[in-house]
Amino acid sequence: MSSPLLSRGDSGPEVADVRERLVRLRLIESSDSDQFDEVVEEAIRGFQQQRGISVDGVVGPQTFRHLEEARWSLGDRVLAFTPGHLIRGDDVLDLQGRLTRMGFDCGRPDGIFGERTDAALREFQRNVGLEADGMCGFTTYWALERLTRTVGDGDALRIRELQALDEQRSGVAGKVVVLDPGGADADAQFASAEAQILADVCGRIEGRLAALGTQVVFTRRPTPHLVAEGARADFANTADADLVLSLHVERVSIPGANGVATFYFGDPLGGRHSTSGREAAEILQEEICRRTDLTDCRSHARTWDLLRLTRMPAVWVELGYLSHPGDAARLHDARFRDALAEAIAVATARFFAPGD
Repeated sequence: MSSPLLSRGDSGPEVADVRERLVRLRLIESSDSDQFDEVVEEAIRGFQQQRGISVDGVVGPQTFRHLEEARWSLGDRVLAFTPGHLIRGDDVLDLQGRLTRMGFDCGRPDGIFGERTDAALREFQRNVGLEADGMCGFTTYWALERLTRTVGDGDALRIRELQALDEQRSGVAGKVVVLDPGGADADAQFASAEAQILADVCGRIEGRLAALGTQVVFTRRPTPHLVAEGARADFANTADADLVLSLHVERVSIPGANGVATFYFGDPLGGRHSTSGREAAEILQEEICRRTDLTDCRSHARTWDLLRLTRMPAVWVELGYLSHPGDAARLHDARFRDALAEAIAVATARFFAPGD
């Protein structure tokens, strides 16, 4: 099945497929229909909330991918590294978690079977006397099952991340920081205003960081045109960035919504998360709230593609709401945008500062 945009009121075989997936996940009781009704919408919203993706009750490409990934449990299929077509799923996430707890470094558990997961699995196979073929089939699965029962949760991933962050903390000079101006809105007037605000803020950040010896690169120049999160994440990975800052302004239908919030990769229910990403997000939140009067909406874990697919710490920053009169007035004020840029530049320098 492709991944169309499905919402309440739709019907047909694509909706029937979504209903079957929701039944398997025990989120609805019956799949004897092809209607995207209120029950399905509420189930999708609950699923999105649980998975840490945008909660809109709509099945778009990202939500469908998560529905597909959620269907797999470890042992359901053979897992292996396939360049150009990486296997994704909850079974991969389970495998990565088990390997990490046993001390095998597969990087940040993200549910994507990449090169580091392949290397960690081969190392595990060698350690338990199996053929190191990088394939998690029946034999490897049962070796994992036996050993998992004897290994505690541990904190190996957090320790490795802290060690890596400590190595990075040699100052902001010489670091590569990727600035990612946010996506586009369906409303052309809003999209244009968003692009102009972000272009100004990003330019001011670039000037400040460049003066400190930081190499600043853009995933794209701010325009009112949408570029997929996966493509922007690929750019950051290719650039071998040390930090990604994705900047956004919002527009929502809730009149009172306002303020600044930051997001990092992780389980919104309090499970695995990027330790360095969280620290960067919290420093950014602190500095922005210190230098502006935006409402503090705090830092949160999410599994959005841009946060999930980047190999380095990444922070998604919501700088305010153009749908809120107070925030809109601030964002259209050049002095306020300068304060935002100063806060973000200072926070970036703090994140890389030795011993912070």
